[in-house]
Amino acid sequence: MERILLLEDDDALGRGVAMALAGPERVVERAATLTEAGDRLAANRFDLLILDVNLPDGSGLTLLRQLRSGGDGTPVILLTANDLELDEVTGLEAGADDYITKPFSLAVLRARVNAQLRRGGPAPAAVVTLGPFTFAFDRMEFRRDGVPIELSRTEQKLLRVLVENRGHAVSRTALVERVWSDGAEFVEENALSVTVKRLRAKLEADPARPDYIRTVYGIGYTWAVAP
Repeated sequence: MERILLLEDDDALGRGVAMALAGPERVVERAATLTEAGDRLAANRFDLLILDVNLPDGSGLTLLRQLRSGGDGTPVILLTANDLELDEVTGLEAGADDYITKPFSLAVLRARVNAQLRRGGPAPAAVVTLGPFTFAFDRMEFRRDGVPIELSRTEQKLLRVLVENRGHAVSRTALVERVWSDGAEFVEENALSVTVKRLRAKLEADPARPDYIRTVYGIGYTWAVAP
């Protein structure tokens, strides 16, 4: 599941861009201020950021510089009404990957977004800490309250997809394709359900009433995040 953060204070434009970019495997989260964007960035990992430059509480360039100075390499597209060459140069030198001036074509924006996503964003964190859990995916080490948990390779793959997309529902089809990538077409229909059941048994305090790996009826599963 691809996740995009759109920082745009114009509500009508923000809604239009979000609708144009969203899809079955792509979520667009909106923010109208730098403060709101900071909260969303603290809570989730994004594959792409689309930042307006002129905002009620500052400039998207400020956020961009903060991210780059902290080593964050997430692709960034700047949206702005400033169409002077100097403004574009300033944005690119601040670390933007692309720069689009208003007004713009949604079709062009979609193409630019797809191009950035194809290039790939930063690798997910090797170690993820969520509540009582510590997941070191690259080292294949998993713990709850410091106690090691043994997971099969299939369980590890499923957990990683859910954790990387935490807070968002991932469809059963997408999970099967990601977890059994080498032969999804040959996977039995109940393989995913069985793997989820086994993973819950190892991670949840009460697998029958899971706190973390939740079923999203009619869609698939999600790793729930605290409200």
